[in-house]
Amino acid sequence: MTELKNRLYEFTKMHDEFISDWNHAMSSGDTTSVDRMTEDYYVAFFNSGNEKPVFFTKQEAISGMEQSVNHFLGANKRFENRVIRLRNNENAVVFYEQLIVKDEEVLARLFTIENWNFINEKWMIVRETEEPIH
Repeated sequence: MTELKNRLYEFTKMHDEFISDWNHAMSSGDTTSVDRMTEDYYVAFFNSGNEKPVFFTKQEAISGMEQSVNHFLGANKRFENRVIRLRNNENAVVFYEQLIVKDEEVLARLFTIENWNFINEKWMIVRETEEPIH
């Protein structure tokens, strides 16, 4: 159990740095430090309503991320109500409410689930699920 607690501590510290890197990207426009995706990464984006999700590959996600950061440049990305759970020593899931805020105005609100794997001594995002909250 101690090993799992240590891994949770290490993962939480890494994810805190990931959040910090996101805020740097939002102020600088440089997204290189937040590209922690595996080659087979994908994101499933659910729109409002009962429609099926839209899937984006890693390259599509990177392109979208760069466009989003440039569009919201100067805004702050908040990770609220974050919950981290380890499935085991190599797999983690993070649940949170993602807010994009500029001048105290909420520009976007998403429910996000990240799935991470520990690969080659490094935590990498394998897939994400996102859904707007209205």
